[in-house]
Amino acid sequence: MTQAVQTLRWVDGALEMIDQRILPARFEYITYASALEVAEGIRSMVVRGAPAIGCAAEYGVALEALRLRPAAPAAFVAGMEHAFEVLAASRPTAVNLFWALERMRSVWHANLQYPQSEIAATLLAQAHEISAEDVRINRAMGAHGATLLADGARVLTHCNAGALATAGHGTALGVFRSAVEAGKRISVIADETRPFLQGARLTAWEMVQEGIPVTLITDNMAGHLMRCGEIDAVIVGTDRVAANGDVANKIGTYMVAVLAQRHGIPFYVACPLSTIDLSIPDGNAIPIEERAAEEVTGFRDCQWAAKGVKVRNPAFDVTPAELVTALITEKGVVRQPNRENIARLFLV
Repeated sequence: MTQAVQTLRWVDGALEMIDQRILPARFEYITYASALEVAEGIRSMVVRGAPAIGCAAEYGVALEALRLRPAAPAAFVAGMEHAFEVLAASRPTAVNLFWALERMRSVWHANLQYPQSEIAATLLAQAHEISAEDVRINRAMGAHGATLLADGARVLTHCNAGALATAGHGTALGVFRSAVEAGKRISVIADETRPFLQGARLTAWEMVQEGIPVTLITDNMAGHLMRCGEIDAVIVGTDRVAANGDVANKIGTYMVAVLAQRHGIPFYVACPLSTIDLSIPDGNAIPIEERAAEEVTGFRDCQWAAKGVKVRNPAFDVTPAELVTALITEKGVVRQPNRENIARLFLV
């Protein structure tokens, strides 16, 4: 199965990213030429999904190095430090962002003795490699996860953890793609995922593009379908996993996990190792981004809430490890995710 679109692409010395805010009504790329521009693209959700955010940040660092090539050495260093700072501040929950920036910083520091043009070229090559690596990791996860799904499985997913959330193939949706490639008849049930509608706008769009059967439901319908025996498994992505196996994902994931446990349905999390944060002991320490009230009171030009109403808009919630049947990683499936089982993934 070929991937129809590239979430991020390098064209004529600049980064282009699909504007995911306007899908599926329009399909457009936006061009970026600096770290500040990329940071704003991440913050405004032109690009979203933990792996894709990490890849975008890498290219943001490379773009800034290319832009600063003619600068004096001191100005080059100051500009690069500022680039890392603005990119790190763009979104707080997705750990891939910080993982990617640290990797790029290590490459920069390892090449400080070389001319600035060579540093920029090395950073760009590293961004290209990490992007390609992300696709390889997603395909490995997809192959492992596909073994968990029976032929004919009806699988619920929440938010979008597809090609649009990564450099390609996807994490949760990558499992679906790999299962279909293996000859299994998989059908997807997509939560609309309020308030930003990533399931309705993005997951449904990806599945329709590839001819994978998909049914869209509102977020409050999942429990009914589970009770009626119409869901066989749940697979979601994640923005950060704590050392003990607690999982942060798009708001509403926790409710889906509770419902899945109530109905005896396996709840799987597709999780590259770069999303596991061993420095965070448990989910209580994961920072939860709070976004603008306008995302809840309406959508685009349509406003449905009363003016003056108070709004809460946490973008993520935390699902305790005991509700997670297994993590699907590039190294295999980790059942009963806990501190010991997760730590084994990082042993050489």
